[in-house]
Amino acid sequence: MSSSRPETLTPADPSPAEAGEARGTALPERRFSPPLTLLQVAPLAAVLIVFLLLPMVVLVVVSFFDYDSVQIIPAFEFTNYVDVLTSSVTWRTYLNTLRYTVIVWAVTAVLGFTIAYVLAFEIRSRVTQMVLFLVCTVPFLTSNIIRMISWIPFLGREGLLNSILIKLGVIHEPLEFLLFSDFAVVLAYTHLYALFMVTPIFNTMMRIDRRLLEAALDGGAGWWRTVIEVILPLSKSGITIGSIFVVTMVMGDFITVRLMSGGQSASVGLMISSQIASLQYPAACANAVVLLAIVLLMIAAMLRIVDIRKEL
Repeated sequence: MSSSRPETLTPADPSPAEAGEARGTALPERRFSPPLTLLQVAPLAAVLIVFLLLPMVVLVVVSFFDYDSVQIIPAFEFTNYVDVLTSSVTWRTYLNTLRYTVIVWAVTAVLGFTIAYVLAFEIRSRVTQMVLFLVCTVPFLTSNIIRMISWIPFLGREGLLNSILIKLGVIHEPLEFLLFSDFAVVLAYTHLYALFMVTPIFNTMMRIDRRLLEAALDGGAGWWRTVIEVILPLSKSGITIGSIFVVTMVMGDFITVRLMSGGQSASVGLMISSQIASLQYPAACANAVVLLAIVLLMIAAMLRIVDIRKEL
């Protein structure tokens, strides 16, 4: 005879909350109350309000004021904006600034992508990558003005470059366009802001799965096709971030144009600086508001083309 034993029922494992209640210590719920959340957000909100929102509000308010040679007159007038939008000189200055921005963006994008590609894919050693990347940052240990002035003895009429070319017989007289020209302005901008394009592209390329490149090569894609169809699309977020940096800094810069063009070119930043020096604060605020609107539209267009949140 086979003896049948009753089946023993094993209770289900209690949940952590039930186990805590059984021990008399209930686990606290991890929920943030509204007052605590507000306290956590308050420091950052206060900084943004004091250092970003309030200056913007003051800028917009003063842009509607009137002024004369000695004082600012509180009023609500559109005279400053009418002067900005109807002056042919102002339009040429904005177009010249946009021209500088587009040229510098194109040059830094090509240069930044090339340098980032070499650092990310051609240099195999991580130590060598970091050393070369740090070498790119060495010029940033000095002031922008010092770096710009250092081009003058190199590009001048009797500078080092012209002297070498004349001695080699390449040219018979000094090249005039090297200094105090649009070429010098673009060169200085590229020197100053190229790293802001290299860094985000390099960081994006370092996150690319190398197996994708191997799969592309195994599938018969050549080097050029791999770069165009694999690396470039996966680097869009880095290119966009670098483009935002370069565009915003070139649009707002004024000292580079003043030093490297020799006073022969103008930019919006230089125009605003001149208006501030002449105590024309409402006119300068109006130009600053228009410039800010243009920059925000350019950034919105770039973010419209590439959604950084999805790419990251």
